[in-house]
Amino acid sequence: MTKATAPSGLWIAKKMLKPLASLKLTVVLLAMAILLVFCGSLAQRFEDNWTVVGTYFRTAFVWIPFQIFFVKEIPGAFPFFGGWLIGGVLLVNVLAAHAVRFKMAWPRAGIFLIHLGLIVMLLSELFTGLFAREGNMTIDIGGTSNYVEHMHSVELAIVDPSDRKMDDITVIPQSILKKGGKIRHDLLPFDIMVKKYMVNSGIPKDPAWVQNPATAGQGLKTVVLERPGVTGTDSEQMVDMPSAYAELLKKGTSESLGTYLVSLWLDPQKVMFDGKTFEISLRFKRTYKPYSLRLKEFRHDKYIGTDTPKNFSSLVRLEDPLRNVDREVLIYMNHPLRYAGETFYQASFKPDDSATILQVVRNQGWFMPYISCAMVVIGLLAQFGIHLFKFLRRRAEA
Repeated sequence: MTKATAPSGLWIAKKMLKPLASLKLTVVLLAMAILLVFCGSLAQRFEDNWTVVGTYFRTAFVWIPFQIFFVKEIPGAFPFFGGWLIGGVLLVNVLAAHAVRFKMAWPRAGIFLIHLGLIVMLLSELFTGLFAREGNMTIDIGGTSNYVEHMHSVELAIVDPSDRKMDDITVIPQSILKKGGKIRHDLLPFDIMVKKYMVNSGIPKDPAWVQNPATAGQGLKTVVLERPGVTGTDSEQMVDMPSAYAELLKKGTSESLGTYLVSLWLDPQKVMFDGKTFEISLRFKRTYKPYSLRLKEFRHDKYIGTDTPKNFSSLVRLEDPLRNVDREVLIYMNHPLRYAGETFYQASFKPDDSATILQVVRNQGWFMPYISCAMVVIGLLAQFGIHLFKFLRRRAEA
């Protein structure tokens, strides 16, 4: 009579991981990833690049409209797996395959490095999607800036400049503005009724036929027309230019202080209320920094006899009282400023060369794709080298 032995915990774990380590699952996931990239590319005809990245790739599930596959308008959509879900399952698949099938040995060192590089690449995209941020800092010549503008989101700012040392600023995010309706908050000097919010807008050439709901401010002289949102294939306009019609109301009442047009096309407007002068404006979302950059000189050199840029650079003065930093830095193409976990690239400039535009990127995982590619290259060289060495040794022995 033989004595039955209970299966070990390691055996049970491998048995449970075996379906997740399936090569068939790998092929299916890669095919789904290819299809998702294809659909995301088509979707850029109807939506801007960052919207596609957020709704198709940096999400678990996505509803893909039938419209993206046709020229004519087709209603409806079908559900599909998003990039994070596909990438997450692929990561589990690779880890499970190593746990179940692969044994650590020198002849397999190359394959191990290749797969490890793939894992680092998947993790780098997750890290970038969750934590990376980027925006623009625009500085006029001789001017100073201490904030970054995020070009894909806006906010309604109400500024109380009565304090000479510091402005008192209250902002309403884009997500609340899109919902419309009445906005109340203790920090606001008045209630705000958002009558109409436009994701994208433009100033019409013939404004006479456009209905104008504004009763005060710059909207009395300027009207805007709602436009479709910018798409990834739009060559004329790079970002949306939102506008809104907002009625200001005396707190807790329905007494109107006027309906204002707030827009990225307009400058801040003054509002007189309760013996104070406030400024109201729709602007790109801002992130303020504990340091500032002052533009001392901007150069835009061109090749002789042409309008082709040869060089454009910004000489800035970095001032950070908290870190006791005060120094000059020259920022030019491929030579960014790295400071406080952020990178400042020379990105663009105003058409009249009166200001520089720096792209500001915070991505603490920027090095991960480089490490990933290096690991894959070393793994491939190691794997081919090991097989070549074995082949040469067998031929020498023959």
